[in-house]
This record gives sequence, structure tokens and C-alpha cells, in this order.
Amino acid sequence: MNSNDSGSAAAATPEACLPLIDGLAVRPFPETVFQDAIGDGGPDHLIRVLHRSRDFWDAEDPQVWEQVDAELSACLDALIAVCTARWGDPLVVDLWAGYGDGAGEDVPEPLCTLSQVTTSMYAWLLPGGDRWLGLALGQADKELPMELLAAVGLSAALDGVRDGGSADGA
Repeated sequence: MNSNDSGSAAAATPEACLPLIDGLAVRPFPETVFQDAIGDGGPDHLIRVLHRSRDFWDAEDPQVWEQVDAELSACLDALIAVCTARWGDPLVVDLWAGYGDGAGEDVPEPLCTLSQVTTSMYAWLLPGGDRWLGLALGQADKELPMELLAAVGLSAALDGVRDGGSADGA
């Protein structure tokens, strides 16, 4: 994980994030549920924070947040381009419509966790067909850090969105 307390997300570069994404894509799922400072996981998923910005408790100037958002969005866009070149067009998963509205359905991980911090993610089916990789920007609350996130889950977790559920064309 990269963190920069100045409010700038300059350390969030595709060059720094790609090795983390590549490692996550092939890493075995853990046998038990865990959570640590840079993510969480379980028998069917992994989530990693690729970059975490400063927090915004004392950021009264909205330009601070806007600068961090712009820099992390640019890094996300670059990562999306690399992943699209590797694996084709992504699914754009609307996490709010399907999961974040508190409908009470059993939501598979990591979609449940991601829906608590972001409204959408880009996802690609990985070679082999049993896993997918997703990328998103998240922020649990306006005072908390913004996070560039990568997630890997079982393909079955995306069955609803692949079958016309909460996805957009990209």
C-alpha cells in the first residue's frame, strides 16, 4: 500500500500498482477470513488497497479532495487501459443498484464489502474462467481516505451482472 500524507496521490502510479494487481490475480484465496491494514479476504475473495490517500478530517478546502480524486482517477483509468488490453472490455458493475441499497439479499464477497465504499467497479474475467479481477475507487465517508482498490473473487459472484443484472457496457 502506498500512502501520502500531503494529500497528493502522486505515489499512485500504474507502475507501482500493476505488480500488486498481478500478484493478487494469481494469489490463492485464504482458508479463513482475515482483515489487515491493506485489505481483507476469505475462502472466495481478496481485496487489496493499492493506494490510500490522506484522510480529509482537516481538509476544509474542497480542492484538496478534488486533487486527490483526479490523481487517483487518472491512475485508475491507466490501470483500466492495461487490464482491458490484457483481458478485453470490462464489466462495469453497479454495486449500489445491486448491493448497496440494503435490500437484505445475501451478497457474495467481495461485492458486499466493496458496495460499502464504492458505487461501481470495473471487472474482468481472468484466464481460466473461475476468477475475476475488479478495480475501483472507494471512500467509506467524506472525512476518510480515498482508496484505489483491487479485488479478486470467484466468477460465480458476478453471475447476476453477467446475466443482465447490475452491469453497464464499457
